[in-house]
Amino acid sequence: MTDQSPLKPRTAGQVLVDQLLIHGADRAFCVPGESYLEVLDAIHDVSDRFTLHNARHEAGAADMAEAYGKLTGKPGICMVTRGPGACHASIGVHIAQQDSTPMILLIGQVGRDMMDREAFQEVDYRQMFGPLAKWAAQIDCAERVPEYMARAFRVATSGRPGPVVLALPEDMLTETVTVADAQPYTATQAQATPADFDAIADLLAGAERPLVMLGGSGWTAQAALDIQRFAETNGLPVCTSFRRQDAIENRSSAYVGEFGTAVSPTIVRRIAEADLLLVLGARLGEMTTRGYTTLTPPQSRQRLIHVHPDANEIGRVYGPDLGIAADMPGIAAGLAGRDLGRKDVWQGWAQVMRDEYIADTEPPGDNQWQLDMGRAFCAIRDELPADMIVTLDAGNHTGWAQRYLRFGRPGREIGSTCGSMGYAVPAAVAAALVHPDRLVLAMVGDGGFQMSGLELAMAAQYGATPIVLLFNNGIYGTIRMHQEREHPRRVSGTTLVNQDFCRMAEGMGCHAERVTRTDEFAPALDRARKSGKPAVIELVTDPEQISSRTTISRLREQAEKRG
Repeated sequence: MTDQSPLKPRTAGQVLVDQLLIHGADRAFCVPGESYLEVLDAIHDVSDRFTLHNARHEAGAADMAEAYGKLTGKPGICMVTRGPGACHASIGVHIAQQDSTPMILLIGQVGRDMMDREAFQEVDYRQMFGPLAKWAAQIDCAERVPEYMARAFRVATSGRPGPVVLALPEDMLTETVTVADAQPYTATQAQATPADFDAIADLLAGAERPLVMLGGSGWTAQAALDIQRFAETNGLPVCTSFRRQDAIENRSSAYVGEFGTAVSPTIVRRIAEADLLLVLGARLGEMTTRGYTTLTPPQSRQRLIHVHPDANEIGRVYGPDLGIAADMPGIAAGLAGRDLGRKDVWQGWAQVMRDEYIADTEPPGDNQWQLDMGRAFCAIRDELPADMIVTLDAGNHTGWAQRYLRFGRPGREIGSTCGSMGYAVPAAVAAALVHPDRLVLAMVGDGGFQMSGLELAMAAQYGATPIVLLFNNGIYGTIRMHQEREHPRRVSGTTLVNQDFCRMAEGMGCHAERVTRTDEFAPALDRARKSGKPAVIELVTDPEQISSRTTISRLREQAEKRG
């Protein structure tokens, strides 16, 4: 039975907030601005149903919204003001696009009567965000707010998820209109057919050394369980694309490693030996293919089955033998119960790869570093909660977590696949707000922390308790690695002179400790967990240990041998 009550006049700002509630949004991350005062005022009236978190910087707010989208599968909502606010928030939109994350960025805009005059902080956001977002638009007609908002939620979540940007002219938001609300949105997803599943089975049956690769977004806890069941039933080895290790339980006998920045040399060799790849959800981008070298476009040597939510991604770089547009929960559920009768053929190949993965993630044997995070992580990884959330910044320091920790569901690995510095801290704050009962660890370097570490003040304000593991080696480590490889001993622009991170953290209301030895780490983490506050553990690491797999000296030696 439909509601027959008469429509009530509302400002466009009130209509917009009502649409957020109708479509299931429960919070937004923002830096307030005068350009969208009517939205802020409307949120005040529904504060019992909608929480507004004010970040310290628009980039932090956008990163929080993006992380929320990863964690929940619902669009993360970010609100910023015009001009500088939108420019600061653009990094979150870029992350959401490359990571296929549902997100909606709402931007206050100059009044319609001032446009095209280069008014104060005026930007054409349709042009600015056109190449960055899945859809960018401006709501010029107050009566159409329900239409635009419904479309925004559908676009952000349908097919390959992604970011939507809507500009909101200041004067439009103040108009009073009498308009009907939209119905709650539903996402549109492609579904595999019975014939598709049969075709996958037929191609797999002809393979001697198949390899399953999981990636992309849209993996639910059930989908992760379903694909694990399929792999274990059939003795199939499963790897993941860059920073998607939580798509399958890493403790499963089927899991054999990740293709990313901390990739094992053994798995690189094995992908060359594989004769068929079943790729589910991954785009097969640069990071996952090591610059499009482990697989050679346009046609890989291995036979390729590529399943992706967006048909436009299939064949974009690599021509598949079989391409299927389907969402991950649907494809995983359809494969879960299938026994292809080839386990005796495949399980030996899978076991070799599993053994290599286990060997690669054993504690480092050379104990030459005063603080060795490989040994530190190995010492605690089996004691960490299964539902732990780990957020990853950009940089070589994340290699220790990616290599030595175990991921899976219900726990999460939340990292930017586009390599954005400054992501881990705001992402961890968002994760701790969404899941206050779970352990949240952020992995960030000294450079990345100084880009967004002040968001810990927001965590303290709202009672969130993420723990930041701050790797301090006094350099921009990833860039120094490239520098030493290409131009050994010619250091330029990569040295940092750092401040007292513990005093900074304490000044924001955080628990803080400095760790310089491996055996100090576990007790420090335990104290941080018991503190009841957001926390920073500063990890003073040797810059010589430039990554989990090499040193500066070794890079210089190799470069100088090349000539």
